[in-house]
This record gives sequence, C-alpha cells and structure tokens, in this order.
Amino acid sequence: MSSDLQKINSFLQKHHVLTLATMDKGELSACNLFYAFDSQNLSFVVASSNDTTHIKNILQNPKVAGTVVLETKTVGKIEGVQFRGDFLLLENDELKKLYFKNFPYALAMNPKLWQIKINYFKLTDNTLGFGKKIIWQDTL
Repeated sequence: MSSDLQKINSFLQKHHVLTLATMDKGELSACNLFYAFDSQNLSFVVASSNDTTHIKNILQNPKVAGTVVLETKTVGKIEGVQFRGDFLLLENDELKKLYFKNFPYALAMNPKLWQIKINYFKLTDNTLGFGKKIIWQDTL
C-alpha cells in the first residue's frame, strides 16, 4: 500500500460515519451511513434498505460521491476525505464479517449490506501543513 493510501486508511479507521451523495434523473440526495472500511479492497461497507431514497437512486445510477470529516473549529486540525466510487450489492463474505465486527448489534437487524468500491480519494489534512491535499486515483 502506498504511503498516500496509508494516510487515507489511517484517517478512515478513526471514524465510522460517512456522508453519501447520490443522484437520479437530476435529483440530488445526501445521507449519512455507518461504515466499515477495508483497505485491501479499497471499499466501504454500509447497511441500507431498498426503500431509502439513496438506494432507489443507486439502483438507477451506481456512481456515488461522499465525505468523511473530522468536525473541528480549529483550522490546524482540519482533516477530511472526499471520495468517489461505485455502489454495489455486497457479495464478499470477508467484508460482511468486517461490518459485523465493527457493528455487532447490527446482526440482530439482519441488514442488507452494500459495498462502495472506491476509485478516487482526496484527503485534506491540515495537520501535515495548511491546505495539504493527498489525491489517489485508480488508474484502471
């Protein structure tokens, strides 16, 4: 794993809520989701049901964008990740285990799990210097 991806992974492992943006027929929607992040597969694992606006949008257009952010008013501590990827029905059993390891109480709800396969990250990290940006993009 590159040092840039290590920095991004380190940040994502400290958090557990992402904001997701979806779109269908020109209509935008945003929501917050609990996540587990897998650095090997460069994927978020999230739970959501088919009756939500964001899943209805995703079934029409699986391209998504989102953010994970440290909420702070101290400029020197600002950190956050922007991402883009494809939202897919989760079929990887190891990723399912990861989600339930992070959120064991979710087992009782038997949620539908999804994978956000990442193709772009932009980390802003003012702890590395004001306005420091690290960009990673899948070259495939």
